[in-house]
Amino acid sequence: MKQLRVTVNGKTYDVQVEEVGAAASAPAAAAPAAPAPAPAPAAAPAAAGEGETIAAPMPGTVMSVNVTAGQDVKKGDVLVILEAMKMENEIMAPHDGKVTAVMVQKGESVESGKAMLTLK
Repeated sequence: MKQLRVTVNGKTYDVQVEEVGAAASAPAAAAPAAPAPAPAPAAAPAAAGEGETIAAPMPGTVMSVNVTAGQDVKKGDVLVILEAMKMENEIMAPHDGKVTAVMVQKGESVESGKAMLTLK
């Protein structure tokens, strides 16, 4: 667990960060935050396909979905482009496989951990 000091818009926060795996790390909850907006009506969830779930690593907006269900992909292929904090982040295939389901669409806002697609 690491203790860090972060300044956002002139306000300083002390945060703790814990590494949860070799490929991912998650920050602990920060100090005060603005209240969350009222939730929008939820659409019917898409059926998840078989295989490994590829989830959003951070909250953001889906800028493009570069694959379709049934498509074969190679390790390193860009599956989705996610805009977060005004930066475009390429979400790449962790291994060769076939996309079994796509659960997001262009323009959709996603939260960290939301399943975006499955890869078998």
